[in-house]
Amino acid sequence: MGSKNFTDVIIAGKVYTLGGYEEEDYLQRVAAYLNGKYEELQKVEGFVKQSPEDQAVLLELNVADDYFRVEKQLDESEKKNLDMEREVYNLKHALVTTQLKKENLEKELIRAQERIQELEKRPDRSGGDR
Repeated sequence: MGSKNFTDVIIAGKVYTLGGYEEEDYLQRVAAYLNGKYEELQKVEGFVKQSPEDQAVLLELNVADDYFRVEKQLDESEKKNLDMEREVYNLKHALVTTQLKKENLEKELIRAQERIQELEKRPDRSGGDR
């Protein structure tokens, strides 16, 4: 683990000092995300009339909503990925099976061609000698 980083950020017009093992850029992006959510809520009728505590709760609810939506998308993506991996496995299995069948058919064809050549080398028995 690296050293702890500290950086000043502005969230909803107030300066906070954030500390963490993440890079300063990451901490700034977190603050920017919160500011974006706060700005969205400022546009909602009635938000500014709420107490600061209620505004904070509404902000937290919006962040939690984003989190759960992204978590659902991730779950759906993982399921889709698993389905695609199964499909790829099945296609590979079908390909191997088809290749084996093709090889067996090619061997049968070679044997049939060799048999035809053998039969063509035999003297004709359909003639008139009996």
